[in-house]
Amino acid sequence: MLNLLIKPASSLCNMRCKYCFYHDESAHRDVAFRGIMQKETADVLIEKVFESEKQSVLFAFQGGEPTLAGLDFFKAFVAKVRQTNKNRVPVQYTLQTNGLTMNDEWAQFLRANKFLVGLSFDGAIKVHDNLRIDAAGKGTYRRVVQASRVMDKYGVDYNILSVVTPDVAQNIDKVYAEMKKRGFRYLQFIPCLNPLGCDEILEYTLTNEDYKYFLKALFSLWYKDFMAGEYYSIRYFDNLYFLFDGKGAEQCGMQGHCNIQFVVEGDGAVYPCDFYCLDEYLLGNIREKSFRELFSSAAGQKFLKSSAGFDGECKTCRCFSLCRSGCRRYKWEGRYIYCDAFRAFYEDLEQKLPLVRKKLQERSARR
Repeated sequence: MLNLLIKPASSLCNMRCKYCFYHDESAHRDVAFRGIMQKETADVLIEKVFESEKQSVLFAFQGGEPTLAGLDFFKAFVAKVRQTNKNRVPVQYTLQTNGLTMNDEWAQFLRANKFLVGLSFDGAIKVHDNLRIDAAGKGTYRRVVQASRVMDKYGVDYNILSVVTPDVAQNIDKVYAEMKKRGFRYLQFIPCLNPLGCDEILEYTLTNEDYKYFLKALFSLWYKDFMAGEYYSIRYFDNLYFLFDGKGAEQCGMQGHCNIQFVVEGDGAVYPCDFYCLDEYLLGNIREKSFRELFSSAAGQKFLKSSAGFDGECKTCRCFSLCRSGCRRYKWEGRYIYCDAFRAFYEDLEQKLPLVRKKLQERSARR
């Protein structure tokens, strides 16, 4: 499968989330905002995709806020894919959005074209509105909830993405209860990132103590529901089980090495990873190079090589089979910054993952 992460509105956003990693990341480039993607750039991108790919393609749209490129951009993009995909290569679409532009027309389009939507939502109102604010400094909780209702109305498939800040961590019981109350069954939680090069404790800095509490508390809540026959998909826990069961993780950052993801910015600039859309990692421009050339570039090979291998402490750690040394963006001076939190959490996994496997086997036998 060829995976593309496209930023059609570059770093442009209609929110001012205090912890936004891409706002910080783009500010570290010579050119922070790379423009709204023009049709000519999108057409070249699509044509090169189907020149090179014969198996399957994932077009994943993120930002900034990708919907700010406009619905007409997406309609034209999907139409061009249909026109260009002569060999009927299987195509998937995903869209990560803050939900502020969601309306009936957007939802009808997303449903008709089978987009899987990720809706950014930090749960309980006081937790969400503390850091997820709009350009006027106002909380966005109610508008995000309304976006979920519009998508429910039209049967759009979506999941929830939450950023784990100290507020989310310490109130995870309320956040999880809110998700359940609203019928959100597919959840993803990602640890909040400090700005690049910053090791200070900020308002939203997630410490090891915060993250340890979050992991243990949420896993306890999830495990109780699972054993009672009520399953909620939490992507991180699902992937931990995949690793425990010997299947390997599907989530990037849990595989033990980096891959080149082909992140395409608004002007066609291509980077290897959403966390590394920085000048030093620029692979080239899709308008000028093929995917093979971008992958084989000196910057691309350097990016891959720099994530290969593990240090001695990781390889001898009893948690290594599930931790896999963590995503490189969550490391400081080569060490996984949440190592202490995960080691404390690993005790829970050791005790309960075998029981999860047993319960799954029992349910499978009854079918």
